[in-house]
Amino acid sequence: MEMQSVGSPALWAGFIIFVLAMLALDLGVFHRNTHEVKFKEALAWSGVWIALALVFNLGIWWKFGSTPAMQFLTGYLIEKSLSIDNIFVFVVIFSALKIPSLYQHRVLFWGILSALVLRAVMIFAGVAMLERFHWLIYVFGAFLIFTGVKLFVQRNKEEHPEDGAVMKLARRVIPSTTRFDGDRFFTMENGRKLATPLLMSLVLVELTDVLFALDSIPAIFAVTTDPFLVFTSNIFAIMGLRSLFFVLAGAVEKFSYLKVGLSGVLVFVGAKMALIDVVKVPSAVSLGVIALLLGVSIAASLLKARAQERAQAGKAVDTGSQPAPAE
Repeated sequence: MEMQSVGSPALWAGFIIFVLAMLALDLGVFHRNTHEVKFKEALAWSGVWIALALVFNLGIWWKFGSTPAMQFLTGYLIEKSLSIDNIFVFVVIFSALKIPSLYQHRVLFWGILSALVLRAVMIFAGVAMLERFHWLIYVFGAFLIFTGVKLFVQRNKEEHPEDGAVMKLARRVIPSTTRFDGDRFFTMENGRKLATPLLMSLVLVELTDVLFALDSIPAIFAVTTDPFLVFTSNIFAIMGLRSLFFVLAGAVEKFSYLKVGLSGVLVFVGAKMALIDVVKVPSAVSLGVIALLLGVSIAASLLKARAQERAQAGKAVDTGSQPAPAE
């Protein structure tokens, strides 16, 4: 399988410089001082990252035409939706390790910075393997279908990453303490250098992203095998993940059907990948199907949450209207 790419060396260099500049701006200017990220700030940054991705998509359309632009947008939508599943786990991690909201942005910044490097390695490795071994595309397709079915079956399963085998191993390998020392990842205690809970949460965030990348990167290969489009759509989705976390962290329980939609997306792209030599699904159709699956699952989740809120409000009114018991 010969890989075609719209990315020239100049485009690659320009995009990487842009990412590094945004990271420097983020850490060196807007978040130079440690502070709790409020909802309005997070919402504004989420809007900025989505707008930048859409502007980039328009640039792809103008320069290379509708097909690469559709592929980028579909890939971005897949990565963005699957990254929301990361947020569910991040909330559990920060809650279990009692990470103050003041320091959560710092953990996510360094976690996502490392994720950018790891995902780049995984993307180029995946492209190289598919270019040499075409049959791997069927393996990726079957894996995505299996993952989608598994996600649906285990959609109501509670996550406890802090009690997993990997975390227990990390605690054995890395001497740690339960005491915080400001926003530091290490502290001195009784003459020993120990990892604070911030570092342990960073380890879990990193491992979580690697596990999710095993799903999301093969998923985007079902849309395009262009390394530039795969990489850029991944990076835009990941760069906006921190701000999206602070927007949705307090409302993740309202998205009760989101995992059903995500499982549908994984099964669809897995089937598309497995049948790539039999059925050619246009990019516009893929975009429409994925948007429909996610839109329906999110709308159903919000309707359910609203119905539950109304039911609780009704119970509260009924309880409040009951006469007080006679003494």
